[in-house]
Amino acid sequence: MSNIQNPLLEAFDLAPFSKIKNEDFLPAFRFLIEQTKLEINEITSNTELPSFTNTIEALEYSGEQLDRVSSIFFNLNSAETNAEIQKIAQEVSPMLSEFGNDITLNIDLFQRIKIVYDQKDSLILTTEQMTLLDKTYKSFSRNGANLLDEKKEILREIDKELSTLKLKFGENVLAETNAYEMHITDEDDLKGLPEGEKDAAAQIAKSKGKDGWIITLAYPSYIPFMKYADNRDLRKKLALAAGAQCFKNNEFNNEEIVLKITKRRFERAKLLGYKTHSHFVLEERMAATPEKVIAFLNDLLDKAKPFAQKEFDQLEDFAKDLDGIDHLEKWDSAYYSEKLKNKLFNLDDEKLKPYFQLENVIEGAFIVANKLFGLTFKQVTSIDTYHPDVKTYEVYNMNEQLISIFYADFHPREGKRNGAWMTSFKGQKYQNEKNDRPHISNVCNFTKPTNSKPSLLTFGEVTTLFHEFGHGLHGMLANTIYPSLSGTSVYWDFVELPSQVFENWCYEKECLDLFAKHYETGATIPMEYVQKIKESASFLEGMATVRQISLGLLDMSWHGSDPSAIVNVKNHEIEALEKTKLFPDVYENCTSVSFSHIFPGGYSSGYYSYKWAEVLDADAFEYFKENGIFNPTIGASFVENILSKGGTEHPMILYKRFRGQEPKPEALLKRAGLVSSEKN
Repeated sequence: MSNIQNPLLEAFDLAPFSKIKNEDFLPAFRFLIEQTKLEINEITSNTELPSFTNTIEALEYSGEQLDRVSSIFFNLNSAETNAEIQKIAQEVSPMLSEFGNDITLNIDLFQRIKIVYDQKDSLILTTEQMTLLDKTYKSFSRNGANLLDEKKEILREIDKELSTLKLKFGENVLAETNAYEMHITDEDDLKGLPEGEKDAAAQIAKSKGKDGWIITLAYPSYIPFMKYADNRDLRKKLALAAGAQCFKNNEFNNEEIVLKITKRRFERAKLLGYKTHSHFVLEERMAATPEKVIAFLNDLLDKAKPFAQKEFDQLEDFAKDLDGIDHLEKWDSAYYSEKLKNKLFNLDDEKLKPYFQLENVIEGAFIVANKLFGLTFKQVTSIDTYHPDVKTYEVYNMNEQLISIFYADFHPREGKRNGAWMTSFKGQKYQNEKNDRPHISNVCNFTKPTNSKPSLLTFGEVTTLFHEFGHGLHGMLANTIYPSLSGTSVYWDFVELPSQVFENWCYEKECLDLFAKHYETGATIPMEYVQKIKESASFLEGMATVRQISLGLLDMSWHGSDPSAIVNVKNHEIEALEKTKLFPDVYENCTSVSFSHIFPGGYSSGYYSYKWAEVLDADAFEYFKENGIFNPTIGASFVENILSKGGTEHPMILYKRFRGQEPKPEALLKRAGLVSSEKN
């Protein structure tokens, strides 16, 4: 195939999705890897003395087309995959891992970088340039540049194996999600399920050529059934199926993969001179050490566990009084939580959903971004997409300058993994006196419209949309020189600040009045509902906090110590979760084998960062509340000091510049209701 026939090898700004065929990817990757090698060779063969410009900057701007193609391919592998793409990924991932090692283990390149780094104190560099120099040097030294040759070869083998293992883990989870369906033919088994959810289940069955209703493990199908279905046996069946993903005796079992990934990560860290994988990861995080992370989680657990236990007992007593349930099980939690919430606050998702039509919620997020940051979103249909569900927008600032392209992909389908995430198809950078603007995407899994109803969101889904949009704004408003420091390229325990702080607006009447309107009548959401949303914000927050802490501690148990002696994934998990346990254990279920955040995802030794960032976001939003939630001056400061700066400076420096002080954990504890009344 000649280069000109391959759209991935032509110059493009917007990703040319409709022109790309699956068979274009492998030749494109092979060609672009070779091209990037030539660019690296130009740097190493330069006869001039190594300088910041001819070495550090030259390396930073190399491989741009390869990065673009990689982002397109791996985003498709998450949002619109198929067997062919997955097969290509299995070939491409080790190829890219090997190429990455070719760069970081290139002794000639590292020597040039080291020469520049060693004279950094005498160089006249901006703060951003100094950050790039430091990050570049560390990216080499932390990835084996100082190793002896034989150890470099061992590192290469470990990295190739890890790239394949992580891909296989994710493919297995997706396969298990897609493989399961609970086919219901008796309408009595759907008692308690709202009409809209029944319609969606019927639509799934129809799409599969079956009568009746089908419930799947995709979130928009699974969560409502667990929350509303009266049939406890079917809730149990569905919950056991979800918890048993990749834990059954079949080809998709991930137990061996979990053990291999954790052991290879540990070996890699030891090879590089670190005590554990967590010590390696956390060196480049705000938390700094696993000891600090574990202390943070345990301290939070000490505060939250008494509240969580009290909430659990209350929920169990409620279930006993209502239905004679002796022992609360995991498949009872969402169901009785919803009923108790309705009893205490007379508010359930079915009352709220008519006010949260997807299109209106999207518009609401846009309005908030306009009021705070002066942004305008214009929907366009001329931008190429990878699926008809994807909507596209041009994003303009208050000076009517185009600052970003925004892709929104909000409905589940078979080739799309569960969950919600933000990603990009093109990063931001400033080069040759041109500010190259980013192309950002939000991907979620919200119920599709049916013949009788539009897509209506639960309040939890509303906060999810705002959360991912917060990440999106971090990408859209990026304004740095260098692409590797742009947008969400920040410390992992800082990256959740923009997303989590944005959720806070969902609880404010001033915000909800802008977009929460009944999809049939157009009536604004009643004040009593808004009040109840605020009152219920900390409902069962102790249990939710302990759940998050348990996942953070599970992550650290796999990565914060030597995993060599672990032979049984389930037994290890039971031990790791013992002190956070509220519900009885289910032997047929295992969390680790489908814990995509920490195995194929980027959250290994980083799951704690959700709670870490909550301290930041609660403190930051308190600042907005003190001065008005749509205060444009504080909004501008948030853009200037947080959203636009990416990873150009240490996050605590940026945060203090915005807030005027370090974050105080009291704001989080107060918001979560985890402060006893005597201490108030």
